[in-house]
Amino acid sequence: MSQTPDFGEPVDRHGTGSSKFNKYPSSVIPLWVADMDFRIAPPIAQVLHDRVDHGVFGYGDPADELVDVIQARLQKRYDWSVDPESIVFLPGLVAGLNVACRGLTQIDDAIVTATPVYRPFLELSENNQRRAVNVPCHYDGYRWRYPTEELVAAIESNAGGLFALCHPHNPIGRSLNPEELEPVLTACLANDVVLVSDEIHCDLVLDGRQHRPAVAMRPEIRQHAVTLMSASKTFNIAGVGGAFAIIEEPELRDVFKRTARGFMPDVHVMAYDAMLVALRDCGDWHSALLHYLAGNRDYLRSCIDDIHGITMNQVEATYLAWLDVSELRLDDPPGHFEAAGLGMSEGSQFGDDRFMRLNFSTQRSNLIEVVERLRRAVG
Repeated sequence: MSQTPDFGEPVDRHGTGSSKFNKYPSSVIPLWVADMDFRIAPPIAQVLHDRVDHGVFGYGDPADELVDVIQARLQKRYDWSVDPESIVFLPGLVAGLNVACRGLTQIDDAIVTATPVYRPFLELSENNQRRAVNVPCHYDGYRWRYPTEELVAAIESNAGGLFALCHPHNPIGRSLNPEELEPVLTACLANDVVLVSDEIHCDLVLDGRQHRPAVAMRPEIRQHAVTLMSASKTFNIAGVGGAFAIIEEPELRDVFKRTARGFMPDVHVMAYDAMLVALRDCGDWHSALLHYLAGNRDYLRSCIDDIHGITMNQVEATYLAWLDVSELRLDDPPGHFEAAGLGMSEGSQFGDDRFMRLNFSTQRSNLIEVVERLRRAVG
């Protein structure tokens, strides 16, 4: 069985319990939640079949090899050496984000983040009785610029809180660089602000760019940081679950673990299996995926350039386009596009209602139809 599938192969997800497809009637193409319409890599499918064939689903522990694979991956990709005990496995990344917020800050502490941003970041303050300090990114009509100076000022005014970093940044599609992040990380160190960095899209950086973890940009912050990673986005196993935190400072790690006790569920045995095989055996599949996603992005952008009233951002990472629809002056953008058969995420969920987020990780034939519906929607 070939490891590299045909990403253009149609896959009918209706009637499979898919959250993505259940949200809309079959006449609407779902383009909202961040999972892909592609079959998983064959080695992952095989290990899940093997687990089912074994027939026992008791509590599980991570294999020693999984820890070894994560360590080797971090060392090879980022020159980042971590001890095994620094890796804390989680059922999902958002759970880790909230545990870090609850355990490492106090009630009414500031949660500083750059917006627009993935919705769970905006919900952190309400979920955990913290104070939101949202700093808008800069937009020039095409490309987004990270608000470095404004974030530094916000951190300096809110010592002792938490900086929630989305890196790469969802939904604006930015792969953030040291010039943008180093001053912010320096401010965190100077003001006793903990860094929590969601790097779930780190393996979805396009065009040959290389992701650099935040802690690699300012190594001193490793003792004040929680880095969250997962194979779920890259290898399309969000429904299986599984993630991990890297927390190198022992006291920080102990607080994180204590906070999680009692309400964070165990990691499923199939998640451990899938993570190991994804990170160890699916490099060729991953490379082919990045090539296909870049092609989808380029096709979508070239078409949208010819659609009056919609502007697409420059997507450096993720498979998510952030569409500026403000020129259309729509009273109800989500409803307007849904009526045209397009189920996108509304921008208000991320903090900016001028935009819609479109997931382009689908078969090219679907994307062609998406473009036709976009044209009709604004025609």
